[in-house]
Amino acid sequence: MVITGSEILARNIFTPAAPRTYHPETGMTFGAGPAGYDVRLKQALDLYPGQFVLASTYERFAIPTDLVGFLHDKSSLARMGLFVGVGCLEPGWRGYLTLELKNQGYRPIHLLAGQPIAQVVFHLVVNPTLGYDGRYQDQADEPTPAKLAEAYDKVNHDTEYPSEPSRRWLD
Repeated sequence: MVITGSEILARNIFTPAAPRTYHPETGMTFGAGPAGYDVRLKQALDLYPGQFVLASTYERFAIPTDLVGFLHDKSSLARMGLFVGVGCLEPGWRGYLTLELKNQGYRPIHLLAGQPIAQVVFHLVVNPTLGYDGRYQDQADEPTPAKLAEAYDKVNHDTEYPSEPSRRWLD
């Protein structure tokens, strides 16, 4: 079951939390919506075609153990070519969300600090869990790069791949 924006506000999942609010510079909205919450971008960014960057949310999350959240693009920005990495926000996770942003369009995208950037939709977890206790718990309010296991870092990433797929790959 998806929970409503008013339920999201009542549960104090976000700090600071906001009711549905109009962002005058962009004409977009942020805060609690009918069935989700639109988060804002912490940093101002210019993304050029093909560019990938990490950014963070303005809001801090404290997800109860009976909810799981899923991150979605804002449709207006997606129509401009902005992809926001889709993610799962585990029950019990706390911190500022790191966003994976990529400009898949053909022209630069200018993003303002504080502007709406993505929507989080929360679903009820039938049997609440103990909650998230991974390496990204209590993430700071700045972009956090991947924290990979030491064994992964030792993998040889210098494998060469052909620029064009060979016929054997296509068969």
